[in-house]
Amino acid sequence: MLILRVFKWASFCLVWMLISSGIAMAENLINKGKWSFFSDTVMGGVSEGKAGYVNSDIGKALRLTGNVSTANNGGFIQVRIDVASGIAKGKTGIVLKARGNGEQYFLHLRNSSTLLPWQYYQAGFQTSQNWREIRLPFENFKKSSTFMNAAINVDTIKSIGIVAFGKNYYADISVIYLDFY
Repeated sequence: MLILRVFKWASFCLVWMLISSGIAMAENLINKGKWSFFSDTVMGGVSEGKAGYVNSDIGKALRLTGNVSTANNGGFIQVRIDVASGIAKGKTGIVLKARGNGEQYFLHLRNSSTLLPWQYYQAGFQTSQNWREIRLPFENFKKSSTFMNAAINVDTIKSIGIVAFGKNYYADISVIYLDFY
């Protein structure tokens, strides 16, 4: 009985130390919440794709694949998650661990000031066949529309999208980790 109490107390102390040091504060958003797939077909485009979880060589990953087509004023497929208000407060960017088919992909952030469907803040990143960590500071995110604030208010971020966008190509990206830093 005494051993069990000591073990519980030691476990509590270890968890408290990890949380207070920031080590255990990371929230891998890939494994949290509900990611939703959608494409330019919502506005008449013809891009096709799918998203789902796959087992990779280093763990569970979210994979987005499909054909991006700019025909009929389209040109995107994406997977998006809603995030809790204030989750990025005090953070300076987003970190992800991804691999893909060598194409450029984008993160789209929406916040309380992005009212129209075509409004978002965007930052691009290059993929390769190997897993790599990518850090995207919030200052690198550019607005998509004239009638938006130049810089994103990170305290009001409400969703994150992983997006294949802007040209005709086959998209194939896997993300195993995504969080704010």
